[in-house]
Amino acid sequence: MAFDFGAVGDMTWIRDRLRARFGSPAPIPARAPIDQLVRSSISGRTYDHISWGAYRRLVETYPAWSGLARATRGDIETTIGDVTFPDVKARQLHATINIIAASQPDFDLTFLGKLDVETALAWLERLPGVGRKVSASTLNFSTLQMPAFVVDSHVLKVMGRFGFVRSKPETKTTYEVAMAIMSDWSAGDLVELHILMKHLGQTLCHKHRPCCRDCPINERCHASPVRSQRHDLH
Repeated sequence: MAFDFGAVGDMTWIRDRLRARFGSPAPIPARAPIDQLVRSSISGRTYDHISWGAYRRLVETYPAWSGLARATRGDIETTIGDVTFPDVKARQLHATINIIAASQPDFDLTFLGKLDVETALAWLERLPGVGRKVSASTLNFSTLQMPAFVVDSHVLKVMGRFGFVRSKPETKTTYEVAMAIMSDWSAGDLVELHILMKHLGQTLCHKHRPCCRDCPINERCHASPVRSQRHDLH
């Protein structure tokens, strides 16, 4: 997948404009890959403060992941009960932890760092319930610090509205487009862009009533009435 300089330049421009508006974000504390995998596995479609609370309860209840492997699905569901779809996530997490325990009884996933990114993503995505968002965050947000862009619902909105991908894009497709554009970006660069785009989605680029006139990237965004008005003038 190849992109012209315009797309590459747009992504850098977005990063710079968001950084100027919101400031350079604080780095995400890097956790061991297994810790990040568990954290990401229970966070989908759930507010951050709720999923963080559920993750902390898991860690307090099961200080070693071997304890989580021995737990029942019911016990896990009770522990993470306030996340979205706790029954589904408990079932998938229980299965995932036991699959990992069978091949990596110490739950050490640092071997993924010796693989190329695509191979590491594929290994993770064989686990129950692990899609591209969870696999990418396991590689990028953890101590592995591998270049894999994390695409959540906010990033999907921004990428779709700006025009990098078609409307209602899929996570994996958006990931592939973003990585093609940012093929030479470091893992840290990708973390920063993720945080900035997520913040934009949370504060201005709302799902139903986006605040386009206050958006720092509205002049190039395909969904922005500000951009449309400027084009009408020419």
